[in-house]
Amino acid sequence: MSDIAPLGQQELETLRTDFDKDPVNRMSMNAVTAVGIDKVAHNYDRARRLQRRFSVTVDNGEATNQNHSGRCWLFSSLNVARFVAKKALGLKEFEFSQNYAMYYDKLERSNYFLRDVAQLIRGGEQVDSRLMQHLLSDVMGDGGQWTMAMNIYKKYGAVPKDFFPETASSTDTSQMNTELRSLLHTAVAHMYASQAEIDQIVEQTIAAAHRILTIHLGEPPKSFDWEWTDENGNFHRDGEVTPVEFWHKYVTAGLEDYVCLVDDPRAEHPKGKKIGIEHLGNVAGGDPTEYLNVPNRFMKDCVRKLLSEQGIPVWFGADCHPMMDRESGAWATDLFEYGKVYRVNFDLDKEERVRFADSAMNHAMAFAGVDVAADGTTTRRWRVENSWGSKVADKGYFTMSDDWFSEYVYEVAVPKSMLPEEYRKALEEPAQMLPAWDPMGALA
Repeated sequence: MSDIAPLGQQELETLRTDFDKDPVNRMSMNAVTAVGIDKVAHNYDRARRLQRRFSVTVDNGEATNQNHSGRCWLFSSLNVARFVAKKALGLKEFEFSQNYAMYYDKLERSNYFLRDVAQLIRGGEQVDSRLMQHLLSDVMGDGGQWTMAMNIYKKYGAVPKDFFPETASSTDTSQMNTELRSLLHTAVAHMYASQAEIDQIVEQTIAAAHRILTIHLGEPPKSFDWEWTDENGNFHRDGEVTPVEFWHKYVTAGLEDYVCLVDDPRAEHPKGKKIGIEHLGNVAGGDPTEYLNVPNRFMKDCVRKLLSEQGIPVWFGADCHPMMDRESGAWATDLFEYGKVYRVNFDLDKEERVRFADSAMNHAMAFAGVDVAADGTTTRRWRVENSWGSKVADKGYFTMSDDWFSEYVYEVAVPKSMLPEEYRKALEEPAQMLPAWDPMGALA
């Protein structure tokens, strides 16, 4: 590393002198050190123009709260499902157990990871390879994808929240995840040390993962007595049902057959083609995590039609952090003028942000409204059901400008029936498989 030029004292002195010469720098420093960059860079004019009025609104009740966990993909997919279930049950308020879904996701993901790694070890994959190090570093987080959520609901169904409520470890998953991660890392080390015993190590580790999950999250119900009083005061009793029976009876919108559309802006990944991510999944034998790469405009049109014509929320994944005012619940591409405060030109476009690791999907939510212009097709802003509780934004609902959708929304889940014939044919073709570390494999 001796050929890398050091930062010298003379250069440091020049930097200090140049900074002090400009009174604007000192004014910015005084302001930012006192109140923080967001308050200084906040674009007042843009914020006041981003109104919370929508020509189409889908009422999904009180916002849910994922607390200190990364379960947004489960919360948002179950928020779509609960909208369907509420209509079927005649309820104004209803919530599925996100804890139940997470329990089986983590159990299945432990099995998926162990058996995937076992195959790689038997195939000669070295522990210090880029792939193995990526899998080891990325294991047992909370994030996921729409397809992964549907894999859980298809196999295990869902239960009302009362039958499997939150626990200390579901509302704050950090310690549980640390223990599970250590368990899986230990198993991989033992596999490399004793390859003749890989199968036994896998079985023992799955049993241990099940034990840890049950201790932290509780023992999920195999069946439950379902009875309820609808919003008109009428009492109903279904008797004993299993979680799978409950899902199929009351979530009747065909969510399991939805297609994931993504906007991968990189030129080498053509629109109208399917892409997939190697080694990304949760349920062995479930549907693979694949997407159809489409123009962002097509994604918007599908979401608009689902909201305005079918009146159902729409799951999506985005990079939620840029240009976000969390307290007021707003996103717009010019909501903060960081570049003017720093006098730096942040000029990367969407493709460059993806390519140079500046942006990737990291949060899932549900669209619950849209404001459409008089022409009936031009979208102006979007209403978003988040899972950060009701104490932020508009009782938990955020407002997104249409230009922010273009720049930072990466994925939506829509019915296959919405696709034109050319896209349906593309779904039948093999996916272009991208490596496990590709940014399109980022989990919400």
